[in-house]
Amino acid sequence: MGKKKKSVWRFWIEALLLLALVGTGVFLWWRTHNWSPSRAEFPVQGVAMGAADGPVDISALRTARADFVYLEASSGADGRDDLFGRNLAALADTGIMHGAIHAYDPCIPAERQAANFVTIVPRDPEMLPPAIALDKPASACGDPVVEAALESELTTFINQVEGHAGQPVVLKVSESFEKSYTIASRIERNLWLENDWLQPDYAGRPWTLWTANAQLKNPANGQNMRWVVLQP
Repeated sequence: MGKKKKSVWRFWIEALLLLALVGTGVFLWWRTHNWSPSRAEFPVQGVAMGAADGPVDISALRTARADFVYLEASSGADGRDDLFGRNLAALADTGIMHGAIHAYDPCIPAERQAANFVTIVPRDPEMLPPAIALDKPASACGDPVVEAALESELTTFINQVEGHAGQPVVLKVSESFEKSYTIASRIERNLWLENDWLQPDYAGRPWTLWTANAQLKNPANGQNMRWVVLQP
C-alpha cells in the first residue's frame, strides 16, 4: 500500500513539473513573438529589414506602429540587397523615416566598400543616418596586417560614407565584435546595440538604437520583425 501511495505522489509531482515546463515554454514563445518595450518609455520604435524579410508592406508597418525603417542596402565591395531599391521607393512619401545599413567586411579595403555604398544609397538629407553593421571579425581574414589596420580602415570608410550622406553614421556593433575590438570606446559615434528583451550594456556607454526583439511578430501578417527602439 505504501509503495502504491509513493507511486501516485511521484506521478503527480512529475505531472506538475511537466506542466510547469510546458507553461514556461509557452510563456517564452509568447514573449519572444509579442514583447516590445513600452511606448511610454521609448516613444519612437521601428524595424530593420532586408531581402530575407520580403518587400516592404506599408500597411503592415503602420499596423505595427513602426515609426522608422532601416533597410539593408550593401555589404562589402559588391554585395547589394536585391530589394533595397524597391523598398526605398515604397517608403518614399509615406512619412515613415528610413535609412540604410551597410554590412562592413574588414577583409575588404575601405575605399571599395564605400564605393559600393555610395553607388546604391542616394544622397538624401531626409534619410536617417547611415548604419554600419560591425559583426564579422578581422581575425576571419587570416591576415594579421589586416587585423592590425582594422580601426584605420574602418575610420576611412566612415569618413567617406559621412561625406556622401552629409551626417555622422551610426555604428551597429554586435556584442562579439565589441568584445574583440572595443570599437565603441575608440570611435565616437552613436551606437546601435543588440539584445533581446534586456537593454544592452556591452559597449560601456549609452546606446542610441537598440534591437530589442529580433523575432517580434507583426500583428498584420504574422511575419517576424527585427524590432528597434530609439533612445529618447
